[in-house]
Amino acid sequence: MKSNLTNVAECTVPEKILLAALELEEQGQSPFSAEALIVASWQKFPKTFGLKGYAELYPDSNKVLSSIMGVRGLAGRGWLTKMGQKLYVLTRDGRQLVRRLLSDGTMPPAEESVKITREQEKYLNGLWGSTAVEKYNEGRKQEITFAEACSYWGVNEAMRGDAVNARLDHVRAEMAALERLLALGDTALTNGRSVSLGDVSHLHDVNSYLEERFARHLNLLRSRVARP
Repeated sequence: MKSNLTNVAECTVPEKILLAALELEEQGQSPFSAEALIVASWQKFPKTFGLKGYAELYPDSNKVLSSIMGVRGLAGRGWLTKMGQKLYVLTRDGRQLVRRLLSDGTMPPAEESVKITREQEKYLNGLWGSTAVEKYNEGRKQEITFAEACSYWGVNEAMRGDAVNARLDHVRAEMAALERLLALGDTALTNGRSVSLGDVSHLHDVNSYLEERFARHLNLLRSRVARP
């Protein structure tokens, strides 16, 4: 969608930050870090978010952080949702506001929204809250332990062959079902987070990485024979 340059130039500071947040998500960064949002906001609007006297060289992180935090901040207004330590995503309301800013001044038709079950929402929140996903998103995937991967899959290290395979198959099946559903449109969770196909595809990437990295560990579990 092409932006209306006049509207963008007249945006408030919080609105400019939301525009930068949308660009991050479109680049596949979901959730995105506060640091990434600071840099993206400055790169998009250097005069607004540049450090005084050095606007073209350095961002002023306080200008962005002060707009995120607090009761009147972007998270407090329900436009961003905090997903972890300094990790955020746009909410459905936040996306709608950005779409309005990028329009010609009229509100475009609302995006198609699909419904997911309460169990699917609980499953997604469980994955996003896992240590494995947190470390992966923070660029610390080499620090993920096998125990943390097992927690992501719902695998108990005492499990044997068929039980391990059944859990891994369940994870893949859940993600495949969500991907088929979200291919029809985004959904909004009860906490306000807007979830897209890309969000679930990212979890799929995490799963593939964990299965590949811990393949030897999984094979050891599969090869164990239960004692009579």
